[in-house]
Amino acid sequence: MMIYELVNWMIIFLEVFCCKIFYESFGRARFKGWRNAMRLILFAICTRLVTHILSSFFILKQAAVIILCTLAMYTLIKINVKKSFILAVLYQALLLTVDYIIYLFYSVLLSDDKTAGAAYMTETVLFILFGKAILFLCVLIIRKQFGKRATEKLSDMEWRQFLFFPVFTIAVISAALAVYEYEDMPEQANLLYLIAFGMAGMNMAVFYLIHDSMKRDMILYESRIFQMQVKNQTDMYRSISENLNKQKKRTHEFKNQIVCIESLLAKKEYEQCENYIKNIDYDLGRETDVINTNNVIVNAILNTKYQEMTDKGIVFAFRVNDLSQMGIRDEDVVTILANLLNNAIEACEECSGKKIIKLKFVCGEDRTILSVKNTYNRPVQYDKDEIVTSKVINPDEHGIGIKNIVSVIDKYNGSYVIQESGEEFYFSIVFPCL
Repeated sequence: MMIYELVNWMIIFLEVFCCKIFYESFGRARFKGWRNAMRLILFAICTRLVTHILSSFFILKQAAVIILCTLAMYTLIKINVKKSFILAVLYQALLLTVDYIIYLFYSVLLSDDKTAGAAYMTETVLFILFGKAILFLCVLIIRKQFGKRATEKLSDMEWRQFLFFPVFTIAVISAALAVYEYEDMPEQANLLYLIAFGMAGMNMAVFYLIHDSMKRDMILYESRIFQMQVKNQTDMYRSISENLNKQKKRTHEFKNQIVCIESLLAKKEYEQCENYIKNIDYDLGRETDVINTNNVIVNAILNTKYQEMTDKGIVFAFRVNDLSQMGIRDEDVVTILANLLNNAIEACEECSGKKIIKLKFVCGEDRTILSVKNTYNRPVQYDKDEIVTSKVINPDEHGIGIKNIVSVIDKYNGSYVIQESGEEFYFSIVFPCL
């Protein structure tokens, strides 16, 4: 019958939709818009034809579907053929497992006195849709665990709210199966089909609505991160430029000072010359950069922050070595070091007692260690293992700064530890040899 052929096509499209979501947990889409839609439709048509032609040959049919899925998803998702094949096998195994479990329930719940007919077929379709709803729920859980993009950034509470829709669909289909009276009524069967497939369509629509919404939020979030990175880098390069200008002025002044010393020596005014040299030495000690790591960017950050801490009455204790070969990009160094020191300075400013910041930035043969320890007054608050800022003005900037640091750490396969001990807050990072 036409209605059951239409049902078969809709079930195939549900499976293809779940397959796409499953693959997107492990890779990005190659294309956007109608090109992806056309490929999915072609994939669904080919799948339906293969399953129909090879319906009597189970093993051959599964092998053909896996190969077809491998090639189709390779053209849709940015992954290699080997990974696409592995994912195709895993998805097909998940699909068969769910179908087999539903078949067992179907065999147990279906009494022997049921005969083939419209009512019997309606019940069969409802059981199949029940299985597809469970498959969709399983795929969403897998995406939650392994996905790393927009929709996967939902909080646990938001995920629980989102999973309400597939769970509600399962409940509705279960209720339809429980109260369904086995009568040969086409109108009743069509109504149940409309409800079941309507619920499935609602799940697809809700999924992409949330996905698109989160994608827009991620774009805004990344824009804010980029603006913060630009601000930090601009501040550091401005500091470098100012230091160069100061160096030029000192060079010019040094020439004049040499002329003055020569003049005093020529006049044999040694005592006055000695006093003059002492004053020069004192001024040079105040103006010369205190910290030198053989890395221009690190020097600019540390010396700028050192001067800021000195002006604010913060004691700065540091241990550094040669960082010229540490292997971290300049913009990433700015992101980590500037954010850590900015947070430490802000925490120390609120302290009524000791104001101390301790820095360790050393590069060894097998790893690079960066740690910052600072005194603080306010207790650190956490929400889902993330630090919650106590800032009143622009509170989101602190959270973005920490997330930005963690993002760079992940980029270099590093690890980090956050600890509180007494009146000190400790943030330590270890990068492997780069």
